Order: sequence, then C-alpha cells, then structure tokens
Amino acid sequence: MDATATGETVAMIDISRVMEMIPHRYPLLMVDRVRDVVPNVSAVGIKNVTINEAFFQGHFPRRPVMPGVLIIESMAQTAAVLVVQTLGEEAEGKLVYFMSVDEARFRRPVTPGDTLQIHVNKLQNRRNVWKFKGEAKVDGNLCAEAVFAAMIMER
Repeated sequence: MDATATGETVAMIDISRVMEMIPHRYPLLMVDRVRDVVPNVSAVGIKNVTINEAFFQGHFPRRPVMPGVLIIESMAQTAAVLVVQTLGEEAEGKLVYFMSVDEARFRRPVTPGDTLQIHVNKLQNRRNVWKFKGEAKVDGNLCAEAVFAAMIMER
C-alpha cells in the first residue's frame, strides 16, 4: 500500500519523480524537489535559485530578482505535486490551469543563491477544482504569499 492510500507523510520527492508527476519543463519548471508531503493536506517545495535562471538576464541585470509571478508559479507546481500524490498515478501529467490568484503579497526579494521553501496547504477541493494557501520563505523569512485555485484538466 502506498502513501496515497494510507495518508502517510512522504519524506521526499526528487526532481525525477516531480517530472513524472507534472508536465512542466525547463525553463518553467519552478520546483526542484518536494518534501514533507501529507496527501490531501500539505507539502513543501524546494527551489534552488541560481544566477543561471533565464529570467535573471532581464529581471534585473544589475540587481537580479526572481519575478513574483514565478514565485506564485512555484507554489502552483508544488500544489500540483501534492494533488498528484493525493489522487495517485491516474493524475500524473495532467494539465493544471490557474483559475484565480488572490491575496498575493510580496514581502522580500528572492535573489540568486536563495533556497526557496514553498509551503502549500489545501484549503478545499470539489471534483477537479482545488484551492490552496501558499507561502514562500527563504531562511524562514516570508517572501511571498497567496491564495490560489486551479483546475485539473484531461489532456
């Protein structure tokens, strides 16, 4: 019996497994691994931010800052991994579309060298619509937060 069926915490999902679970790829894969997954409840994504990210070429050349929309995207991808872990293999690779982003706040910049910890908690779900609260932190300091909803679609 796997963790999805038992509701047990999954300690770590590595990048290879993340790429099996969600369809995102470079340059828009915004999560390197996911840890502390509690199916149907919460997960913590990890994004190691490096100067090699394509977006730093233009945002901003003299003071590289990770765009806020990409921090929100990292929350959504972490949530997508949580959904797949909750629903099981039949959900792998399905597309997930944003429906709404509310209460987005950006508290501090995320820069090269930071390790972004993306905390997502499920607020509710009905059929194929899921709603989450996300917080992005660096060294325990809140950088961004948002409430967002997404819909899982068949390909």
